[in-house]
Amino acid sequence: MNYIHSIKNPRVKQWRKLLGKKERDKTGTFLIEGFHLVEEALHEGRIIEIIINEKIKIREEWNVQSIPVFIVSDEIISLLTETETPQGICAVCNQDHHNNSIEDGNTFLLIDAVQDPGNLGTMIRTADAAGIDCVVVGEGSTDIYNPKVVRSAQGSHFHLPIVRGNLTEWIKQLNRQNIPVYGTALENGMIYSDIKRTHSFALIVGNEGNGVDKQLLTKTDSNLYIPIYGKSESLNVAVATGILLYYLKGY
Repeated sequence: MNYIHSIKNPRVKQWRKLLGKKERDKTGTFLIEGFHLVEEALHEGRIIEIIINEKIKIREEWNVQSIPVFIVSDEIISLLTETETPQGICAVCNQDHHNNSIEDGNTFLLIDAVQDPGNLGTMIRTADAAGIDCVVVGEGSTDIYNPKVVRSAQGSHFHLPIVRGNLTEWIKQLNRQNIPVYGTALENGMIYSDIKRTHSFALIVGNEGNGVDKQLLTKTDSNLYIPIYGKSESLNVAVATGILLYYLKGY
């Protein structure tokens, strides 16, 4: 066990830098908080260091013998967390560096310029729950390791490949493998329940305000939409993603 009480300690400063994308990209690591996420990361062997409040105990069933554990003060924990009532435990984890190809799966979620961290995390979690093989996050989207994205995904970062990618290039690869690519759009679209479901597919969902980029929509096999029966103008993108993924998977 290592004890740190000063917020000026170099290691504390380094941990705090991981709240920013620049340092996460530079080091290939990210910060998580809360017992659930730490446990998920521990099961997958992704933890580099554990940081725990001096008033909290590590769960007895956890095997952390090979992991450095740092005991810290309330003040340090508060610097590393963004929740109103932190649970008193954080961890530094390795990012997952997947070199995914189309051959690694049959079902894909492609995300175009989704900027709200809560939405992105929920979509990743939903893809995980629906049994999707890979999530591809395109340019213009918020960082997949943003702390709010990680919290919203509730551990799904450790369950399935989540890759940053050029969506145009991914569509080309999907086309070469004869995997149907479905966009989401009202214009020239069809009701999602009219589509013939197949074993393999890719679904593209887009920006909260502007939807999927029109250039991407020209490259799809079909564009789908969900009917609105009430007075709301539209569905939240994460909710729409859940409806479409579960339908396309045949559940």
